[in-house]
Amino acid sequence: MADKPTPLLAVLQLLRKYNLKGTEEILKKEASLGDVEIDNIDLPEVELASILTSHHTESDPYTYEIAYDSLKKFVENSLDMYKHELSTLLYPVFVHMYLSLILYDHNEHASNFLEKFSSEQEDYYQDDLKRLAIVKNKDQIKGNELAEIYSSNKFVVQLSRDASSQLKRYLQEQKSSTVIINIINNHIQIEVHDGPGRTQAQVRATAGGILGEATKNENRTKVYYGLLKEPDIQVLPAPVEDEEEPEETPDKPKKKKAKKDNIFMKKPKSDPNAPPNDRIPLPELKETDKLEKGKAIREASKRVALGPESLPSICFYTLLNSGNTAISADICDDSTLLAVGFNNSTIKVWTLTPVKLRGMKSAEKLQDIDREAGDVLVRMMEEKDRDTCRTLFGHGGPVYKVGFDPFKTMLLSCSEDSTVRLWSLQCWTCLVVYRGHIWPVWDVRWSTHGHYFVSSGHDRTVRLWATDHHQPLRVFAGHQSDVNCVQFHPNSNYIATGSSDRTVRVWDCLTGTKVRIMTGHKQSVFTVAFSVCGRWLASAGACGELMIWDIATGSPAAALPPAHTASIHALAFSRDGTILSSGSLDCTIKLWDFTAITDEATNEENGNSSTAQKDDKFLLRSFATKNSPVKSLHFTRRNLLLAVGSYEGSS
Repeated sequence: MADKPTPLLAVLQLLRKYNLKGTEEILKKEASLGDVEIDNIDLPEVELASILTSHHTESDPYTYEIAYDSLKKFVENSLDMYKHELSTLLYPVFVHMYLSLILYDHNEHASNFLEKFSSEQEDYYQDDLKRLAIVKNKDQIKGNELAEIYSSNKFVVQLSRDASSQLKRYLQEQKSSTVIINIINNHIQIEVHDGPGRTQAQVRATAGGILGEATKNENRTKVYYGLLKEPDIQVLPAPVEDEEEPEETPDKPKKKKAKKDNIFMKKPKSDPNAPPNDRIPLPELKETDKLEKGKAIREASKRVALGPESLPSICFYTLLNSGNTAISADICDDSTLLAVGFNNSTIKVWTLTPVKLRGMKSAEKLQDIDREAGDVLVRMMEEKDRDTCRTLFGHGGPVYKVGFDPFKTMLLSCSEDSTVRLWSLQCWTCLVVYRGHIWPVWDVRWSTHGHYFVSSGHDRTVRLWATDHHQPLRVFAGHQSDVNCVQFHPNSNYIATGSSDRTVRVWDCLTGTKVRIMTGHKQSVFTVAFSVCGRWLASAGACGELMIWDIATGSPAAALPPAHTASIHALAFSRDGTILSSGSLDCTIKLWDFTAITDEATNEENGNSSTAQKDDKFLLRSFATKNSPVKSLHFTRRNLLLAVGSYEGSS
C-alpha cells in the first residue's frame, strides 16, 4: 500500500490538477524553509479549503504577532510542572516567525516583530538575535550563517508526555495556531520523554545550543571510556643523579628500591569499561619510548598526593616583551621543553632545564657517523651548536596551537594558513605539511599513545591524521559553527570537540560517528579536557563558563559557578585526577576539588540534588598573575602545576 501523502503534498497535487498556479507558488515558498513532515503534532487531516485558508492567513503579517502572543500567554498560564519545558518552544517559534515574515516580504513587520519580542528571549540567545537582525530581506537569508542553520535544520525541544498533551490540546483549540502548527511540523523536532516535567534548573542545565537540546537517540551509543591496559615495562632502578636524597646507611636505599619495585611489579587490573586493546591499531613502543615510559613511572612514584588540604605549588612562566604576539603555548610531558606560537608565524622552543638544545651536524659530518651505533641520535647532534631557544619558520599566518608528542621527539602546530605542520625536535625543521582544512585551523592535539593526531578549524570539521599518512584518516562533520578545540580521550579511541555552536561532542575514531552531543553551554566553548580516569569531561569557554560532563550518559554532571570573569582557554587535571585547574584571560588560575565534584555527581544519580550552581564550595583556591592572561596549564609528573602567560603591561 502506498504511503499516504502529507496534507501539503496533497494540496500541491490538487492545485496542479486545477491549474491554480498562484497559490501553488505560495505553498512552495512556505515549504522551502524546511522539510514537510507532519509528525510532531498528531492533528486530524484537514480539507483543501481550510489549508488554503491557513496559507492565506500565514501571508497576513498581523497573524504572527497575535499567534506568538497567544502562545506566550499559554506558556505563562501553564502549571509549573509544564511551564519550564513549554517555554523552550518560544525561541524557535519566534525565530521562524521572523524568517517567515522576511520570506513573505513583510520586512517592516518583521523588524517590528523582532524589536517587540527579542528582549523577552533568554539572555544566551541575545547574541544570535543580533546576528539574525542583520537579515532585512529574503535575499539576505542565504548569506546569513545563522539563518541558513535554522532554515536547514530542526530545533530540538524536549517535553514530558503530559506537557506534550497540553500543547496539542492548546493547538487544537486555538484558531490562530495554524502558523505555529506549520512551524512546529517543519522546523521543530519535539522529543517526548516519560516521567515528570523538568524543573527550571533542569531545563536551563541543558539549554543553550543553537539547535536546542540533543535528541533521545544521540547519547544511547555505548562509549568505552575506560583506560587501556598498558604494556608491561621493566622499570630499571633510577640513576644515582635522579635520587633526591642519597642515604648514608646502606640498608635504607635497599628498602626504598624494594618498595618501588613492588609498586612497579603490580599488574594493572583490566577495566570493564575499557575498549579492547586492539580496537584501534596503536604503534609498538620503540626502545627509546620504553625508556621514557620507565622514567615516567619512576617519577610518578615520587608524586605528591593532592587534595583540599594539600594544594599544588604553581610555577608561572611569563613571556616578557611579547605583548599580544604570543598566541599559544605547550609544555612537553616530562616538563623539560616549552613551545610558544606567535602571530608573526614563528614558533619558539625553550629548554626549561640547564640542558641546552643542540643542533644537528652538517650533511658532510653526518656521512662519517656509524649508523649502527646504539647512540646514533646523540652522535648526530652538534657539540658546539647549543642554545636555550630554537626558532621554527614555515607557517604563513598566526600559529594558533602547538603541541609536543608524548615522547618529545616531534612538535605539531596549526595556523591561520589552514595547514598543520609536523616538526622534528632533533633536526629542528618541518617534516610534513598537512593540507585538508580550507580555513584557519584552531586546534591540534596528539593522541596519548602518539602516532595519531587530530585537528579542528573554522570549516566546522575535525580531522583525524596519522604520522605515516599525508591525508586524513577520518573527517568528523556535524558542528554548526567553528570547532574551537579538540582533545583525545586517554584511551585514544575517542575525541571530544567544543564549538561556537555551544555544544560539546564526542566522536568514535574507529567508526567516525558521533556518540555524544552535550548541550548546556550558553557561550562558545574554547577548551576541553578528559579526566585521568576517562569517564569525565571538563569544558570551558566564554564568560568563564566551566562544565563537567559524564561520558557514560552524556548528561551534565556539574555546572560550576562563573568564578572567572573572562574566557577560559586552559584546563588541566592533576596527574592523580583529584584537582582540576582552569586558566583564564582574566589573569587568574583557579583550583577546583574534582573529587568532590564527581562524588556529588554520583550521589545525584541516587536522587540527591546538586547545589553546585548556588555556591563556590568546589573552588579551593584562586591565584592572580601580574596582568598576564593564562595561555597554558600543565601538571608535571610529580604534580607541580606549570602555567604560561604573556605579560601585557599595566592597563
